[in-house]
Amino acid sequence: MSRREAERVLPPGMDEPAFAEPWQAQAFALTVALHEKGLFSWGEWAEALSAEVKAPEAAEDGSDYYRHWLRALEKLLAAKGVAGKQDVDELTVAWQRAAHATPHGRPILLENDPERG
Repeated sequence: MSRREAERVLPPGMDEPAFAEPWQAQAFALTVALHEKGLFSWGEWAEALSAEVKAPEAAEDGSDYYRHWLRALEKLLAAKGVAGKQDVDELTVAWQRAAHATPHGRPILLENDPERG
């Protein structure tokens, strides 16, 4: 089937990327990998994600879906004793410092954080 033919049979929006930003794909992949390692069941995941998506501050248009996804993952990691909120917050700040210390055009690596030794 040619692309032109596929465009006629695919629902609208199906030719768009599944993820708007790379971090969304990474959060998705991390969730799948943690599930495959047995950290949580799909039922646990669905419950955690559902609670976040239903939160009163959720955008009606779903534009913040992957922010809820990430929040659900962080809460599951804390509940399972893998990484608490403080751990996640400290690592977030370290990545931000690494980003600021990385020259433009270079990959951002956690090792670039000037405070990590």
